[in-house]
Amino acid sequence: MDKYHKTIVVEKDDLDELDHVNNVRYVQWIQDISKEHWLSSASEQMQEGIMWVVMNHNITYKSAAKLGDVIDMKTYIAESRGATSIRIVEMYDATTNHLLVQSTTQWCLLNSNTLRPVRISKEIKDAFVNEDRDRL
Repeated sequence: MDKYHKTIVVEKDDLDELDHVNNVRYVQWIQDISKEHWLSSASEQMQEGIMWVVMNHNITYKSAAKLGDVIDMKTYIAESRGATSIRIVEMYDATTNHLLVQSTTQWCLLNSNTLRPVRISKEIKDAFVNEDRDRL
C-alpha cells in the first residue's frame, strides 16, 4: 500500500473545553489528509469528472493531544472494491510514537456530473497501491 505522511502541530483553535484536540478537528484532519493523498497521487486526467464522498467514518480515540503537540499522520488505502474504498488514517504523538487516533473511512467514487457511483478503475487502484515499494 502506498502511504502518505503529514505532520501537524496542535494550535489553540484545535482545542475543546478540556484543552484537548476537539473530535471535530480530528474529522477535519482525516478528510484533509485523505484529499491531499488523492490530489498528490492521482493524475489530473484520473481526477477529471469524478469525486469522492464519505459513506462512513469509524474513529477510535486512543489518547488526547494538547496544545503544541506534534502529530505524525499517515494514511493509506486498505481495500478498494467496486465504487468504494476503505482508507485508514492513523495519528501518532511525534515525541512518544503513541497512537492517538485511528480511523477507517469508507469512501465512494462518484461521477461529478451525475453524482452516481463509478467503479474504481485499475489505473486509480494502481496509483495507490505499490506492492514492490511496500515490501522494502
